[in-house]
Amino acid sequence: MVSTAPKSTEKLVDDEPTVRLTVAQATVRFLANQYVERDGERHKFFAGCLGIFGHGNVAGIGQALLQDEVDACAAGVEPGLPYVLGRNEQAMVHTAVAYARQRDRTQAWAVTASVGPGSTNMLTGAALATINRLPVLLLPSDTFATRVSSPVLQELELPSSGDVTVNDAFKPLSRYFDRVWRPEQLPAALLGAMRVLTDPVETGAATVALPQDVQAESFDWPESLFAERTWHIARPLPERAVIARAAQIIRSATKPLIVAGGGVIYSGATEALAALASTTGIPVCESQAGKGSLLHDDPCSVGAVGSTGTTAANALASEADVIIGIGTRYSDFTSASRTAFNNPDVRFVNINVASLDSVKHGGVSVVSDAREALDVLTGLLADHRVSDEYSARVRDLVAEWNDTVDDAVATVDGQPLNQNQVIGLVNALSDPRDVVVCAAGSMPGDLHKLWRTRDRKGYHVEYGFSCMGYEIAGGIGVRMAAPDRDVFVMVGDGSYLMMATELATAVQEGVKIIPVLVQNHGFASIGGLSESLGSQRFGTAYRYRGESGRLDGETLPVDLAANAASLGADVIRARTAAEFTDAVKVAKAADRTTVIYVETDPMVFAPDSHSWWDVPVSEVSTLDSTRQAYARYADWKKVQRPLIKPSDR
Repeated sequence: MVSTAPKSTEKLVDDEPTVRLTVAQATVRFLANQYVERDGERHKFFAGCLGIFGHGNVAGIGQALLQDEVDACAAGVEPGLPYVLGRNEQAMVHTAVAYARQRDRTQAWAVTASVGPGSTNMLTGAALATINRLPVLLLPSDTFATRVSSPVLQELELPSSGDVTVNDAFKPLSRYFDRVWRPEQLPAALLGAMRVLTDPVETGAATVALPQDVQAESFDWPESLFAERTWHIARPLPERAVIARAAQIIRSATKPLIVAGGGVIYSGATEALAALASTTGIPVCESQAGKGSLLHDDPCSVGAVGSTGTTAANALASEADVIIGIGTRYSDFTSASRTAFNNPDVRFVNINVASLDSVKHGGVSVVSDAREALDVLTGLLADHRVSDEYSARVRDLVAEWNDTVDDAVATVDGQPLNQNQVIGLVNALSDPRDVVVCAAGSMPGDLHKLWRTRDRKGYHVEYGFSCMGYEIAGGIGVRMAAPDRDVFVMVGDGSYLMMATELATAVQEGVKIIPVLVQNHGFASIGGLSESLGSQRFGTAYRYRGESGRLDGETLPVDLAANAASLGADVIRARTAAEFTDAVKVAKAADRTTVIYVETDPMVFAPDSHSWWDVPVSEVSTLDSTRQAYARYADWKKVQRPLIKPSDR
């Protein structure tokens, strides 16, 4: 293959032994020798490579992975970079991201795709990874560096720029982006990607675009490039003066509340958080990513907060005079679009490894690893405890909410199930270490309220991007990361139809998951939102067109259970609590993927959070429903507060 001309050298270093490999082969060998270390524990960083091949990578990364696999088989060892075939490029990224999350961001996958649509299919996955701050290495193929055959199939031609390809779309979605126009650029690109992937602040999607001709081009690489390299995952310590000020503010509070985010779990700080809560009696509420920071039966746990929160957490949030955010980025769901924290004198103490999040809401900024900061705080507050009166109020609110959940999930013998009951059954029938996975639709919010966590890694809801189609692909990643846990994938019919094909990947790889496929004949979440906004559930039901020409006829005769079976999964249909209970027992005992299919009524809702989410409503309308919705919206806007004020007073 012709390289980009002119070549100045075919060696990076003249006085070092070299090995002749293609750029793709060198990439695979380099990735296979990257390790990470945290708290003295060291292991390989890349679990493998997910890929779909086409022109652009079949003779490059594809050939390199094949060679790695064949050589490993001949030697009787595992491949340096094990390969898994996916069915959809976006889904492969979801699988990789879910794996990284389950491993607390200490291990990741590479994902390779072909030129053009194969690579741009990964854009949604890149956005999801970066928004959720989860590491994944993307290797999109690119058009010819030499341009000798331009324009090639699927090449973007811009009259104003000759060096732009569709892969430039990854730039705003990636925490790191590079394109390897020449072999000499590969080491710097891969090292740059590794720096970002292993940084708890900077991590997200790292994209290294590889032109198809460069992938197959050979070069003399220094052998040192392929030596084992260990990347240390740091635990930044809190500045003593700042953490002391934070402790002082917490001491001054009469109604403090901790908001635990995903950073608590990624840092492995759950025990440290439990120790602080036990010492001080400060109640702890959780974001979606932080659910599991405290187990549900911990005396200080008040459950989910915000738009999809518990009434207990939201009542405490509205009264709190000090909010202690730990590892949270304060998304609009967590802050109920900045209506949750309504005490006029509320102050914020924010502990976060990322300075971006530590300054939100004008809080005292403690830039630190969560575990390290919590350990210090517990020592500084060893003689401090909230009042007995406040603790009693916390207990009463939690007891009231627990009664509400019990009522919502209670079943009636012989009666069809609703979604709340399905969630309650899965929660009750799964083992404490099993994992529930979800991402989009009405179930993430219902799970946030209703699910009772019994293990810090037992709850996996992707709600940074809330991407339809994540569920099954994500469930595969979770199970590969935790093969000793059963994985229950909660997925509605709308999200299932987006990306059901990864069931075939689960069957192919022998990765057992238990999808719970809830059929409610439409988009339940958006249907409910539409109704609350005065849009009358328009365009959210899966129905034939009626005589009026609108989609208000009979429901479509879509058999999703048969669809799942056609992809190779075992399927059990369940209608009642007894049937569902039997189905879960069969699925848990099975050694292969088993789908539990259940139809539910989308008009049965989870208990109200007494909270809000800011979704604008049409200011003017001829529809009474829209005008009424706008009046409710205007009332909530009066409650919304920017909350940007100094806490250091």
